[in-house]
Amino acid sequence: MARIAFILLCHKDPKGVVAQANRLTASGDYVSIHFDARANLRDFELIRSELADNPSVVFAAKRWKCGWGEWSLVGATLEAVRAAVASFPLATHFYMLSGDCMPIKSAEYAHAFLDAEDCDYIENFDFFESDWIKTGFKEERLIYRHWFNERTQPKRFYASYELQKRFKITRQIPSDIQVRIGSQWWCLRRQTVERVLEFCASRPDVMRFFATTWIPDETFFQTVVPHVVPRKELRPRTLTYLVFTDYGMPVTFYNDHYDLLMGQNYLFARKISPEALRLRERLGALWAAEGVHFPISNEATGLFRFLTGRGRVGRRFAPRFWETDGTLGRENSLRLIVSKKWHIAKRLTEAIRTHTDIPAVDYLFNEAEARLPDLGGVENTVSKRHRHRKALLRLLFEQFDANRLVICLDPSGMHLIQDLASDKTDTRVLLIDSHFDDDYLRGHIGRVGLAGPETSEEVIERLLPTVRADLEHEAERLRDIEFTSFHSIAPWRSAEDNAVQIARFLDVMPEMGRELASTQFLFAE
Repeated sequence: MARIAFILLCHKDPKGVVAQANRLTASGDYVSIHFDARANLRDFELIRSELADNPSVVFAAKRWKCGWGEWSLVGATLEAVRAAVASFPLATHFYMLSGDCMPIKSAEYAHAFLDAEDCDYIENFDFFESDWIKTGFKEERLIYRHWFNERTQPKRFYASYELQKRFKITRQIPSDIQVRIGSQWWCLRRQTVERVLEFCASRPDVMRFFATTWIPDETFFQTVVPHVVPRKELRPRTLTYLVFTDYGMPVTFYNDHYDLLMGQNYLFARKISPEALRLRERLGALWAAEGVHFPISNEATGLFRFLTGRGRVGRRFAPRFWETDGTLGRENSLRLIVSKKWHIAKRLTEAIRTHTDIPAVDYLFNEAEARLPDLGGVENTVSKRHRHRKALLRLLFEQFDANRLVICLDPSGMHLIQDLASDKTDTRVLLIDSHFDDDYLRGHIGRVGLAGPETSEEVIERLLPTVRADLEHEAERLRDIEFTSFHSIAPWRSAEDNAVQIARFLDVMPEMGRELASTQFLFAE
């Protein structure tokens, strides 16, 4: 059975460190602790005294003064790893943790998970080809030497960088090394850790290179492990669950996140708020539990993106710079059919194409197939249409040789609707109101990735009210905007009422409005 030696890097909360070490070792596992040399000495002495009688705990022989982005973080990790390898000969796996991490599975589950496959878990993506680095330095991390810390010595950091850049003082990456990048939270087998330590002893050139690399905790192990282990034995993922905000900061979890965390396909999670005492208590008890079933849903990241992606109404988006002075033309009239239920909107556009001479296309900003004519390639991808949306619409007016055009939009694209409605052209909006029953919401949850096939019914039931409220809020936001010409139809209104609204929206005779409103199965699910 797997026995884990946890490599615990910490710098605060001595009581929490003691509790974490005792909890992890109670399951038959081990803990190797590196406590930052910058931290309070009395805190370190408290930890040592409290854990002195625990034979499954060892301390790094050397304490490093750690700084974010520095080699010191890798040095501290290697010290803790060496201590663990020497002290715990029965350890089969070595798992990186921080003081902010907590288990989200039981020890029983974790051991069975690691026993199931003989492999290492470490993110390792190509440094240059992947988009793992979103902003800031990329190649500069490697080709220049970094002796100073950006956060504590910013003037020296950037002065050193600018001098090297100005005088072209660069260096070569070791020729036999392919630099890779990923999360610092890994889980490696014993034989892998021993090979890494042998590599460190035999390759001082590589050690010197990474010692002056910026943020080496994201590249050192991620590069060395694939160098000493066959790729087929590597799984490019972390077993520690974490989510980052749009600003690159890790999301903190609180008391009400317990069920959500349990459903993720990971063994630990960070960051757990120090104030989330109830969550810490429950997760701590979970590690010692036996016979617990964990239905994996993996909906947490999707739910976070879904909820935070709503933005602040009216402030999240701005017009594309090339469209600031663009217009669709005062002589043209754009008609926007806005509907969450795409199949209903498409039935209406099909009827408009059949019974009138008004050109109508479907969800051209949402799906590739939208009943568009050939426009010479500008229409090939949805992303290209978004980048040049007004240019695309002008082309459609020209292609159809018409001054009226109907398009379909999803109400979630509020920024797009507002942008088009603010144009100098005559813009009219037709909202198709809908009820959202539980069956529809379940399908929507699956379509947007909030839940997967393995998501439990209990999790989905918890999501239903949130998603329903969000969809209803989209329609309310649309009504709150003071459009010059706003109309709406709904399945619960009379056919005559819907006919009047459609006729005014399209500017057609009442008879044609009635013809379109009576489209067979228009509102059918």
